[in-house]
Amino acid sequence: MRISLKYFRSKILLLVYILTVSINIQAQNTNLFQLLEKGKQKYPLLKAKEANVESSERNVRSARTAYIPDLSIGHQYTYATSNNVEGAFYPSGPLTISPSGGIHPITNNQAIFGSFTTALLEWNIVNFGKVSAGINAAKAEKTSAQADYENELFQYQIRLADTYLLLLISHHLKETQQYNLQRAEAFRNTTHAKVSSGLRPGVDSSFANAEYAKAKLLFLESEKNEQAYMYRLNELLGTVKNSISIDSMNFFSELPHSRDFSTENIVHSPFLRFHQSYIDLSKARSISVKRSFYPSLSLVAAGWARGSGISNKTGSFRSDIGSGIDYQVSNYLLGIALRWNLTDYFRIHNDYKSLLYQAEKYEHLYLNQLLSQKRQLKEAEMRFEVSLQQAELAPLQFDAAQSAFEQAQARYESGLTDLPTFSQSLAIVNRAEADKYIAYSNAWRALLMKAAMAGDLSLFLNQVKQ
Repeated sequence: MRISLKYFRSKILLLVYILTVSINIQAQNTNLFQLLEKGKQKYPLLKAKEANVESSERNVRSARTAYIPDLSIGHQYTYATSNNVEGAFYPSGPLTISPSGGIHPITNNQAIFGSFTTALLEWNIVNFGKVSAGINAAKAEKTSAQADYENELFQYQIRLADTYLLLLISHHLKETQQYNLQRAEAFRNTTHAKVSSGLRPGVDSSFANAEYAKAKLLFLESEKNEQAYMYRLNELLGTVKNSISIDSMNFFSELPHSRDFSTENIVHSPFLRFHQSYIDLSKARSISVKRSFYPSLSLVAAGWARGSGISNKTGSFRSDIGSGIDYQVSNYLLGIALRWNLTDYFRIHNDYKSLLYQAEKYEHLYLNQLLSQKRQLKEAEMRFEVSLQQAELAPLQFDAAQSAFEQAQARYESGLTDLPTFSQSLAIVNRAEADKYIAYSNAWRALLMKAAMAGDLSLFLNQVKQ
């Protein structure tokens, strides 16, 4: 009685351990929704698109700073001679040194110290819409960058979901080939035993070995395919792991149902919104370029002070530093300035027309993509309906093949049929079992492609149970 109780307890502990391990394994499986969120946070290409959006936001802020007045200040100390002659000169940028100085009968090589401090405020109070057009162009660029990110995210989620389904089907196909290998191995062992006992001819043993080798090759091929899709999924997740456990969810227990989707809603798809953003961006840039020809009316204010080693009262030269640093005079300036480069019209007009043609180009590309996507949506709907019908018939095919296999096995074991007939039924049941998984997977993948062409991933995700 003690032994039985001890034996019973050991069985209970073993059962609890198996259940615990099974629960832990199930808990470690990752579903599609978790992978979509994980990939969104880690995939490098998406992070690059996000950075581009942030960069565009900074460009908008930079464009708004055009409303801020320009304030420049400067200060300098010099040690130089001060010879000058009468006449005008043309300032040529930073290469020009101020020619101010006294007019002397002979060149005076005596150098003196000097100082100069200035502050200049220039504020474009009227710009005829140039600044607002520049801001709108920057906003259009940000909108385009955001549309680019959303389109890339959408395409990425489609690729990840499709890879998820391909990994699932490859895993189930590997299990199918593993079951087929086990059947072939059991068949080989049984055949060898019957051949050894003289109940079957020796050729049956060779034939059984060939069937086992064929099943082994199919299993290795399925294992290779599963590993390849696993690598692809890990790449989309931004990792380099060798394996990942994913949940089958309801992909092989339920079939998706059909849902009509109007082609009119296609214009809201991320890909078409991305194309539309290029049209809007080209038009916004053309307006900004056009308005850049307009004049600017500025409020100007300035103040400056000057120190020199030459006395402004007696004209005497003093070589000490203090005489040059101390200010002798100061000035201020207030005014309104109008600036308008009329000859810019020819360049700006051509740039404006060029951007208008760019917008026209993107409009034609948009219409071309719209036509293509409408056609692809119709094709995806057709493929989805056909895939549903195939998935509904696949279990019937498998049940019939399974029944035929069991009958052929019984007939072969009783000697009523030959080995080639039995091996053919083995191949048929293996193919039917694989077709069942493939048909279910194709139905879900067809729905995913329909969602991709419609530009609405919720058409797919709403039918996936977490």
